[in-house]
Amino acid sequence: MTKTFRFGVIGCGLMGREFASAAARWLHLADVKARPEIVAVCDTNTTLLDWFRDHVPTVRQFTADYKELLANPEVDAVYCAVPHVLHQQFYIDVLKAGKHLLGEKPFGMDAAQNREIMAVLAEHPDLLVRCSSEMPFFPGAQKVIALAKSGEMGDILEVEAGFLHSSDIDRQKPINWKRMAEINGDYGCMGDLGMHVLHVPLRLGWRPTTLHAQLVKKVTERPDGKGGMLPCTTWDNATISSRVRTADQDFPMVLKTWRIAPGESNSWYIRVLGMKKSAFFSTKSPRQWQWMDYNGGAQAWSTEDLGYGSLFPAITGKIFEFGFADAIQQMWAAFVDELAGGNANGFGCATPAEAQAHHAVLTAALKSGREDVVVPVAYDGASV
Repeated sequence: MTKTFRFGVIGCGLMGREFASAAARWLHLADVKARPEIVAVCDTNTTLLDWFRDHVPTVRQFTADYKELLANPEVDAVYCAVPHVLHQQFYIDVLKAGKHLLGEKPFGMDAAQNREIMAVLAEHPDLLVRCSSEMPFFPGAQKVIALAKSGEMGDILEVEAGFLHSSDIDRQKPINWKRMAEINGDYGCMGDLGMHVLHVPLRLGWRPTTLHAQLVKKVTERPDGKGGMLPCTTWDNATISSRVRTADQDFPMVLKTWRIAPGESNSWYIRVLGMKKSAFFSTKSPRQWQWMDYNGGAQAWSTEDLGYGSLFPAITGKIFEFGFADAIQQMWAAFVDELAGGNANGFGCATPAEAQAHHAVLTAALKSGREDVVVPVAYDGASV
């Protein structure tokens, strides 16, 4: 019999509604151990609560006070999608309430806040805690990950991973909290997008040892939506050039978190170039991945149409195309599978240790970009 885990959602904006959609479509998945049921929601915006009233009939608690939700004994686990400045307090309170947690990145506005979260997490080893990062669940990304894990790529020449946003190229786009350092944090674009680009490298054991970052701020003010202008105090783009040294590899890795990316529309990609094999995937071509074998002959890339070959099997025929909503559901399937005692079919959501390690990288990148120097990455005991 399929087990049910009852969820509370704190933060009912875009990503809260994406979770609700994924949960409502759970019959799309085949042979799952468990399913989520959203029973409580919290947001200070009553309009967003009304959306859940209209569309999610399982919800029995509607509140503007997240502590009321945490006190609800019917809630087993929480999805928390709130601005970065609230992560430390909210995540700690979730853990102290004894609830499992899937929290949004960056898992604390900065490294200091992340350390506070990690300290409380250490006091609750019985809780499953993960960080949201859905892009690696695309089938093409899984192909690249599998090839990298195989050891068949030989000496690695370079790795590049990136998340390229687009809408911020429009100077008339109204400002929101992600352009305000006091709410978003000093990381700027790196805090919003860094877990996306580091989830796979960290999972593969590719931790930058030193780095140099170039931080870009091109738009200094934006419309406030009321006829005036407000200053933008966060970084628009970051390009991080790092060095990775493992027991048997030494190679450069480039990480791009760009909010101003001409011609792009939330494109996530990873490219791994090796002496024997290379691989590439981008969400710009969601049904394809590319690889190259080199055995002394011609150097030619091969392209394969993958269709719908998801990590967690679904009812969709394999000839059809996988998309962002599917990646969200696959991420949630991985989290719920772990709640039920599974191994997330071999690829779990980003872990707290990986989130802590990504804070170490972003902290070093912030110092490097401000001072234009090469900076060693101090992982503060993070293990991945």
